[in-house]
Amino acid sequence: MTIDVIIPTYKPDEKLDRNLRMLGRQTVRPDRILLINTEEALFKSREFSRLPQAEIVHIAKSEFDHGGTRNRAAAMCDGDIMVLMTQDAVPADEHLIEELLKPFADEEVCAVYGRQMADYKDNPLEAFTRIFNYPKKSRVKSARDLPELGIKTFFCSNVCAAYRKSVYDQLGGFPVHTIFNEDMIFASRLIESGKKIAYAADARVWHWHNYTAWQQLTRNFDLAVSQVDYGGLFLQVKSESEGIRMVTMALRYFIRKGRWSYLPHIVVQNGAKYIGYKLGQNYKRLPRRLILKISLNPSYWKVNKD
Repeated sequence: MTIDVIIPTYKPDEKLDRNLRMLGRQTVRPDRILLINTEEALFKSREFSRLPQAEIVHIAKSEFDHGGTRNRAAAMCDGDIMVLMTQDAVPADEHLIEELLKPFADEEVCAVYGRQMADYKDNPLEAFTRIFNYPKKSRVKSARDLPELGIKTFFCSNVCAAYRKSVYDQLGGFPVHTIFNEDMIFASRLIESGKKIAYAADARVWHWHNYTAWQQLTRNFDLAVSQVDYGGLFLQVKSESEGIRMVTMALRYFIRKGRWSYLPHIVVQNGAKYIGYKLGQNYKRLPRRLILKISLNPSYWKVNKD
């Protein structure tokens, strides 16, 4: 199988260099690495020129769209498998692409996403959250899992994910002009069409953020807005129960470890996520002024909701 890697970039830092360095060391080498960079003058990378298969396309900031920009890159690629990554996702070892490819042996598997990990020393709560959302055991998901998994059936992240290009094209690619969450929306289309999504636990990347409570609220607001606007199965499956289970397990874990100082942080962070998500679910009832204050992407409302 031929493999294309697509990475949108914007003001990249040293993590992009680490990402590219590890991509150059893979046991299965990508045939092409395509960077879609927002704002030419802001692009800096020492490793880019060392990869003969690496290319870059520059776009203006006004042209960036979560789904549209990735679709634009996909249209430039003709590989059998399309690997999507973000600039701050660093492969944990040389086997990332090899492990992402394995589930495609099942012809019904059309999307595979990898395991994201966080450094426990840097952010213990984020490390726990990553373990909760990205466990050590791989799994293949289909429509049959909806009663058990609910919304997590569609869980997929373009931080590190691979797609069967032929099916991606058949389904029309990622949604355009979406505020957020283009990966899960496309994953839900796969499930609706009878295809499967695989989680490859051995395809590992280091990726985490140290978000404030306010940033968690804004991200979850946009996440819920994307689900409401898309509709479909998102409006038919359970969603909040997984969040409650995660909070309960986190509290028990940190109590057991004697890390009492983290308990207020867990409550505040996850409370902000919940508030943001509920506000997003009900955004049509909110005044526009409030929406523009709490959305992570205010430009979306000016372009798409006027």
